[in-house]
Amino acid sequence: MSNEIYARWKSNESLADDIKKELLEMTESEIEDAFYKTLSFGTGGMRGILGAGTNRMNIYTIRKANYGFGRYLKEQYDALDRGVVIAHDNRHKSREFAKESARVLTTFGIKCYLFDGLRPTPELSYAVRKLNAIGGIVVTASHNPSNYNGYKIYDEDGCQLVPKYADEVIKYVESVEDLFSIEVTDFDESLEQGMIEIIPEELDDDYLDQVAKVQLHQTLNKSIKVVFTPLHGASRDLGLRVLEENGFDCVPVEEQMVADPEFSTVKSPNPENKEAFEYALKYGEKTQADILIATDPDGDRLGIAVMHEDDYKLLTGNQTGAIFVKYILDTLKNRNELPNKGMVYNTIVTSDLGAAIARDYGMTVKSTLTGFKYIGEQAKLIEDTEFKFMFGYEESYGYVIKDFVRDKDSIQAMLLAAEITNVLKHQGKTLYDYLFEIYNEYGYYYESLEAIQQTGKAGEERIKKILKSFRDDKPSDILGNKIIKTEDYLTQTRMIDTETESIGLPKSNVLKFYLDNDAWFVLRPSGTEPKIKIYVGVLADSFENAKTYNQKLKNELLKLIDQIS
Repeated sequence: MSNEIYARWKSNESLADDIKKELLEMTESEIEDAFYKTLSFGTGGMRGILGAGTNRMNIYTIRKANYGFGRYLKEQYDALDRGVVIAHDNRHKSREFAKESARVLTTFGIKCYLFDGLRPTPELSYAVRKLNAIGGIVVTASHNPSNYNGYKIYDEDGCQLVPKYADEVIKYVESVEDLFSIEVTDFDESLEQGMIEIIPEELDDDYLDQVAKVQLHQTLNKSIKVVFTPLHGASRDLGLRVLEENGFDCVPVEEQMVADPEFSTVKSPNPENKEAFEYALKYGEKTQADILIATDPDGDRLGIAVMHEDDYKLLTGNQTGAIFVKYILDTLKNRNELPNKGMVYNTIVTSDLGAAIARDYGMTVKSTLTGFKYIGEQAKLIEDTEFKFMFGYEESYGYVIKDFVRDKDSIQAMLLAAEITNVLKHQGKTLYDYLFEIYNEYGYYYESLEAIQQTGKAGEERIKKILKSFRDDKPSDILGNKIIKTEDYLTQTRMIDTETESIGLPKSNVLKFYLDNDAWFVLRPSGTEPKIKIYVGVLADSFENAKTYNQKLKNELLKLIDQIS
């Protein structure tokens, strides 16, 4: 079947030259991998390897995705002139795919607003509401390797489409039988006719004005030095601006301020990984900076490293999130500005530490499925209620402080991280000191993530087997600790002993197990890469004990997984 589809592609006379060239050079195994399936358009959009084929990111699969989104929008809205906002990152083909998106949507009579260059994903979320658009698109593959690209879609509230709406788009996408028959307009003609409009730079200023409001000690003298790297990505200009315009002494990592689609200076453009800080660490040591800040290629996620006792300590997403929660709520409480009813959001794989802090300050905590679209959805639901949005975050380095953005926002987060560092320096403390003050008060939480990489069709089957094994033959205890509760987000059932109840969240192929010593673990297939992820969280009486037990529990889980044939 793969060879038949390959032959149809190769014989298509209208095929783009680069695609045709690649097809002619393919080996049998490359043909199989590129054509054995259609690149899936899921509830998080698309993400895949660039190249020729139905299982690749190229102008034809991008057109197919936009055809589905266009049909969905035309079905849902009468005022198509409200338009769709389109942004993109620095990756190979990102600008081309952004323009192709506009060329398809305009065939439906949908106006398109296109940024003139790289913009971070959170600004796209902001722009959708600012321009009163009916939707948004970001062309990005986030932190994936350089041979990937992707496509995400947003609703009129600047939130990624949640499954009940994304499923409608998916139906339209899957209705396309011939990729090569999708109509497109001429980009330059649509631009002349006003159907495509380039977004003015003033929107950057509007967005940064909103970001500045996350500060709680705006007038305090700035006495810290910040090293900043966008890792070649889309937060390059706005990240530098937000720090400098709010008074921080910022040192950019010059080699990584270049919009390089190859990410030549990093092994992985992922601020979760220590390797991403290699250049920032050199700059930090040279300048004696107080904090190092790195953002991922589309500028929605933030990683930080802080100077402590003449060494840089990298903080995890869970640790940074807990610091943010404590700082925000404690500052507001001290000013008598803490609301009676406030909401803090996390996900089912996030540390329990932030939730413990939030509840201590009288806040309500809600956990969603993994994926910031669910936090964005919850922010919308409380708009006209007595609850106030206080903070939302996930373990994978995503945070939103003010909900004028309905997605994770590294620009907001970097400004708040710099502020907290500055406030603490005035007190003779570091962020690491502050973190351990939190641990001393609430307990020593330690979390880890292990991702088991799989490849191709066999890898997908392996992931399914692992989840099926844990679902059908649930372990009763691990390392001598009894499993007291399980949550199956696919069947939507929570089991405590022999009693079951409904979870009440959207379906997802995720399993969570709770042990009788306050530890837990989660098995979850990645939504963007061929991986199965194992999350482990523990609580202990010291940091070292928490770290040691976490490793033991993770090792035991990996041993169980290895035994699954």
